[in-house]
Amino acid sequence: MTAWPEARVAVLLAAHQGRIWLPDQIQSILDQIGVSVTILISVDQSTDGTEAYVDHAALQHSNIRILPHGLKSGTAAANFFRLIRELDPEGFDYVAFADQDDLWDQDKLDRAIGQLRLRGADGYSGNVTAFWPDGREKLINKAQAQRRWDFLFEAAGPGCTYVMSRHLFEALQSFVSTRTGALGSVYLHDWFCYAFARANGFSWWIDPEPKMQYRQHQNNLVGVNQGWKARMGRFRHVSSGWWLDQARTIARLLGLESSAFVRSWIDPNKRSGYLVLVLNARNCRRKAIDAFFMSMMVLLLAIHPPSYETD
Repeated sequence: MTAWPEARVAVLLAAHQGRIWLPDQIQSILDQIGVSVTILISVDQSTDGTEAYVDHAALQHSNIRILPHGLKSGTAAANFFRLIRELDPEGFDYVAFADQDDLWDQDKLDRAIGQLRLRGADGYSGNVTAFWPDGREKLINKAQAQRRWDFLFEAAGPGCTYVMSRHLFEALQSFVSTRTGALGSVYLHDWFCYAFARANGFSWWIDPEPKMQYRQHQNNLVGVNQGWKARMGRFRHVSSGWWLDQARTIARLLGLESSAFVRSWIDPNKRSGYLVLVLNARNCRRKAIDAFFMSMMVLLLAIHPPSYETD
């Protein structure tokens, strides 16, 4: 435990078809040491008893709160954006994200908040230890040095590691609350939240020390890029232009079109923009191998760009 005053943390948990994993995930959050935790849960309509389970959990624990059921968003991002809009941050010092299927070390939040205080940062994410049903484990390292533009092209690690100061959260909440419709085109909430923080001058720390067990199973939304099936899925996202379209969407939402760098590639029909990204790939991804992969994929898009309609 740290010598800091006990922090009050709101944990935003988005659930969908998670009945089998939620008991362990919620218990690992309730077992956090050195902090005072309140869990706010939003359930995207499920058929496996998830709603009934979280309702029961809220009856058993006064620090578990449930948003009204009936949401049919269809995406984890929309579910998290709902949680961001609905949380009343009054009375909390920090806000964290949680998935429904992981296991948190007891000092996960205490470590994160200690690092935020020590470094004077507003946003935190960290490495994780992925684990599989067959007992395999693997460190997922996302803690490479941040680059000038990495926030437009990748998240700061798994969103389930994110912890934000109230100052950052309130700024994010204000933005999200006024752009509900536009955010419908954002597929990954963690990528967007990191981009929002960096684009608005908030300091972010990526911790090399893993403090959670990142469960891998066939229903993971993103998960670890392991195996040919996962790699091929990500290759299709990049080679189809989807990933770059998401970067353009986030850049526009954050009002970054006036930047000379963003302006050079924001128009998908401008072939020279792909070449700009190839030349600047090392400023766009934290890991060198990811920058190399990005440059190769974007070069393919420059040679064979996706077809876009013009107004």
